[in-house]
Amino acid sequence: MARTAEPRFGGVIFDFFGVLTANMVEVISYFEEREQLVRGTFLRAWADPRGQELFRQLELGKISQPEWNSGFAALIGTSPDDLMARYLHDAFPAYQVLNVARLARVAGVKTAVLSNSLGRDPYDPYAGFDLQGTFDEVVLSAEHGLRKPDPAIFRLVLDKLGVPAERCLFVDDGEENLAAAAGLGITPLLALDEKVVAGRLREVLGLAGL
Repeated sequence: MARTAEPRFGGVIFDFFGVLTANMVEVISYFEEREQLVRGTFLRAWADPRGQELFRQLELGKISQPEWNSGFAALIGTSPDDLMARYLHDAFPAYQVLNVARLARVAGVKTAVLSNSLGRDPYDPYAGFDLQGTFDEVVLSAEHGLRKPDPAIFRLVLDKLGVPAERCLFVDDGEENLAAAAGLGITPLLALDEKVVAGRLREVLGLAGL
């Protein structure tokens, strides 16, 4: 009897913000509207070396969320009070992608979340997603002192999944992160639209009939 061919992918690694949540460009746009900020204010501050460093320090767990709130608020000219919660107010779950992640796991594909974390106190952006119950592994950058696109954090999640790089798919909305994953032999998948990426994942993982 002929043996059934092994599926191409045995693992899928998902970014959190912008992949398992709503598109972050839209989240930022709604934030600026609510705060009555000039369009582009947030991204200009994010691109500023001071903004970049604030995010990097927070993602590595070297500063607290309130410290980020204060520093970034000064860059964009708004109140620091609960700034992270206000910023992520519209980062709603990407239900179509989350559903595919559940189907993949049921089908025997190992799944993981790999997130450059934005702190969990006083505002926890992961609350309500049940990541631990939905995915096999959850790797948050601040808990390990590593952040994407450092290859070390990709190796960490691969070790936790127990799936070789060449049999893993990585879904992210950042080209720099995708390039880092590809450099390790992981197949990258750019995620900019929830419906499109959910359909692509169903196709690539052979879940179209589920």
